[in-house]
Amino acid sequence: MNTKILMTTSSLVLGLVGVFALFAPQELLAALNLQGADPLPIVIQILGSLYLSLAITNWIAKDSAIGGIFARPTSMGNFTHFTIGALSLAKFLFTNGFHLPLLIALIVYSVFAGVFAWLVFVYSGTASQKNTQG
Repeated sequence: MNTKILMTTSSLVLGLVGVFALFAPQELLAALNLQGADPLPIVIQILGSLYLSLAITNWIAKDSAIGGIFARPTSMGNFTHFTIGALSLAKFLFTNGFHLPLLIALIVYSVFAGVFAWLVFVYSGTASQKNTQG
């Protein structure tokens, strides 16, 4: 598996969300139909810094061997983030009804959770070598 594509994609997605939350918290709250009462905008900005931090971690790790025991903290951190995020979004949507931006987020989170679960628990992180001897 080419983990560079996965790490680059997750980095770009997390980075875009992080920058948006960091520099446009009021607009993000408005998109979610929430009032920007204090201290919610600063909490959104801190959340944006967390997203941006995980994006930078993924960007730096994109050229490393990842999977199995290789770069386990990075892959486990991503797996945990995306799995808990997907479960939280699913619970919210099932109890509060349809909300398009959150449904899109749920789909993205579920895909990343599945891929990182495979990366953490199945993929060895090394290229398999076939026995070339007769």
